[in-house]
Amino acid sequence: MKKTQSRLAKMLAIAALASLSLSAHAGDITNAELSATTCFQCHGAEGKSAGGAIPPLAGYPEKIMVQQLLDFKSGKRPSTVMGRHMKGYSDDEIRAIAQYLGSLKP
Repeated sequence: MKKTQSRLAKMLAIAALASLSLSAHAGDITNAELSATTCFQCHGAEGKSAGGAIPPLAGYPEKIMVQQLLDFKSGKRPSTVMGRHMKGYSDDEIRAIAQYLGSLKP
């Protein structure tokens, strides 16, 4: 019986440590970072596209990006894809995404 209790205690301790480890990792990634990963499909990994028609986002000035994204969302700025993407985000989420992308090194 003692052997079973000891084993159970060890398993609970391991589960608790694993849970703490996962919580620490989850805290490392912000919602803005997670949302920005959808941008990387077209704008390149880490927002570093190789040029062409789709601009890179890494290091893009935050204020300009926020205005452009809000204009896509409202329809003020015509687009084929961006308007639909931006309608899925609140204005605060758009600001957070722009802040994150602007913080990336080009």
